[in-house]
Amino acid sequence: MYFVYILSNWNDSVLYIGVTSNLPRRLYEHRNNLVDGFTKQYNVHKLVYYEHTNDVYSAISREKQLKGWRRSKKDALITKMNPDWHDLSAVWDRPTM
Repeated sequence: MYFVYILSNWNDSVLYIGVTSNLPRRLYEHRNNLVDGFTKQYNVHKLVYYEHTNDVYSAISREKQLKGWRRSKKDALITKMNPDWHDLSAVWDRPTM
């Protein structure tokens, strides 16, 4: 299974879109600043949206599609799934490594 996901920062002013085959592990990496780059620099650690597919090429294509959208369209997508922009991973016990 492959996941396309959107992370945000504490006040939802920054978005990051990524793709992974192990969402809990990838979130752990982002939150513990094990990944240098954008999410570490801007403290983008809150999972606000995700979707999944069994096809890696579909996941990569969807990631590219979302990255090309305007911010308002991304916001609407997130709000449809997660109206209050809560951290969707807050109920997970711990990451699967």
